[in-house]
Amino acid sequence: MKLGGLFSGKRNGAARPRGGAVSARSVPYSSSPLLASKTPPWRSKFVVGLVALGFVVLLGRALYIQVLGNDFFQKQGEIRFTRNLDLPASRGRILDRNGQILAVSVPSPSVWAIPKDFEADRSQRRQLAKLLGMTPAELDQRLQRHPNFVWLRRQVEEQTGKDVAALGLKGVHQVREYKRKYPEGESAAHVVGSTNADERGQEGVEFAHERELAGADGKRRVIKDRLGRVVEDIGESVQPVDGRDLRLTIDSKVQFFAYQKVRDAVAEHRASSGSVVVLDVASGGVLAMANYPSFVPGQRTPGSVGARRNLALVDTAEPGSTMKPFIAALALESGRFRATEVLATPRQLFITGLPITDEHSLPMMTVEQIVQRSSNVGTAKMAMTMPAREIWDFYTRVGFGQKPQIDFPGRETGRLRGWQSWRPIDQATIGFGYGVSVSLMQLAQAYTIFARDGDMVPLSLVLPPDGDPVEPQVRQQVVSPQTARAVRKMLAMVTQSGGTALKAQVPGYSVAGKTGTSRKWLKHEKRYATDRHRGWFVGMAPADKPRIVVAVMIDEPKAGKYFGGDVAAPVFSQVVQQTLRSMGVQPDLDVKTQIVARDDETVREGY
Repeated sequence: MKLGGLFSGKRNGAARPRGGAVSARSVPYSSSPLLASKTPPWRSKFVVGLVALGFVVLLGRALYIQVLGNDFFQKQGEIRFTRNLDLPASRGRILDRNGQILAVSVPSPSVWAIPKDFEADRSQRRQLAKLLGMTPAELDQRLQRHPNFVWLRRQVEEQTGKDVAALGLKGVHQVREYKRKYPEGESAAHVVGSTNADERGQEGVEFAHERELAGADGKRRVIKDRLGRVVEDIGESVQPVDGRDLRLTIDSKVQFFAYQKVRDAVAEHRASSGSVVVLDVASGGVLAMANYPSFVPGQRTPGSVGARRNLALVDTAEPGSTMKPFIAALALESGRFRATEVLATPRQLFITGLPITDEHSLPMMTVEQIVQRSSNVGTAKMAMTMPAREIWDFYTRVGFGQKPQIDFPGRETGRLRGWQSWRPIDQATIGFGYGVSVSLMQLAQAYTIFARDGDMVPLSLVLPPDGDPVEPQVRQQVVSPQTARAVRKMLAMVTQSGGTALKAQVPGYSVAGKTGTSRKWLKHEKRYATDRHRGWFVGMAPADKPRIVVAVMIDEPKAGKYFGGDVAAPVFSQVVQQTLRSMGVQPDLDVKTQIVARDDETVREGY
């Protein structure tokens, strides 16, 4: 149908549909009533204002982002792409007095992963787990800890790192760190100590001298892409400052031999533990400090906590008869007794109704014989003639009841009660080593007064930067040279026929020392055990001009022998022989004239 057939009429006139049902009038567009209606002015202004406000807001936001708030957005950008990389400093080495390495840091790869990027089939997972020393289940458990980063194994061996890299696993990466190595292993563990995975000192010299050894790490600021790859450096890098090497007074040969011998003694006598301390008389330097059981530095295994205790410094105990020479020295120094003065020494002495007994006694003994035969009765009689405060002052001057003046963690003070609280029986028993507790290091240092003709110098463990031992400038005169020599003569008699320590003799060298045997105090039962002992020996060599002081303690020997002369004196003998030879000290005795130690000739000390 054509439109012309539906409407008729002129364009500007009326159109009439056929049939006349509807009528309408055509209106020109320009004359439309809608266009003739006026829009209110406020409406158009409002719209324009909104548009303008939008532009102002956008302009203000741009200004804030680009100028006012630039630091914030710059920081957010940096967080996503820039990183501060540590440039680790190389930890300083620890050397012995001869320059032998006791601890050193070596490069070691550490394996890490981005779990969300990790891709490996079951076979590859098994291979990776095996290389890292774990089960596939343990590997999966680690990968589930965090989606972005997890350590798989830190400080692995160089070959292990190469084998892991050869697997070509996506999401597995490596970073080079430093791992601490300890060439002397268990023998020097208690001296050197150990570090954690971050190379921070945890024990021993590693902990005590952390600041000098650690140095200062450097910094490097970089931009990384999303895959963790370094794109470029930003700003200047701060170079690391390596730690300083430390040279100790320890002699690694003496240290190893001392450890070996105390370990053998603990095994032979089925003891709980044992310790040895070797001091250089001239300088006060510690040549060896060995304990057994020990541990492997850098390895933390279950049950190793007790083995990590440095028994020579942190354990204190009643030292038994090793205290008797100090009472003899005070008796001579005060002028109350002479070395050859004779005392009545019955087998049993009662003080306030409590008995003090001797295992092997003579009716009459000189002061020299009291020390030689280790008489409890004779020592108690001398101690009871002195004011309690005088004994307490003397013990304090030789270092008992005070921490050893040595830069080392875990030092113990021991126990020396104030003299005001002493009862008569306390004064008597303190004279032969009960009622006072000391560490092996304290006891060794105290004996240096007899080796150094009456004076005492501070202990040292670290040599000066130039590495040469120096004569100590600080000295404390405790007793006169005459008194020290007189007591040293008594100690030499202890190792000769009629004494308690024939097994302390050293072929070719004269020695002097004192045995000690103490029963262990049962705290919960408040009594002394009859079947649990400690065996002690402290001595020096050569006897005329001592070069070293050696102290030995064997704890709870269970193989039948427990006297200090049987379990500790032989260790002293072996350590002294090796140490003097390594120091180049010439023998001062003809071996043929020395007495051969026999059990039936040895006098047992009282305890």
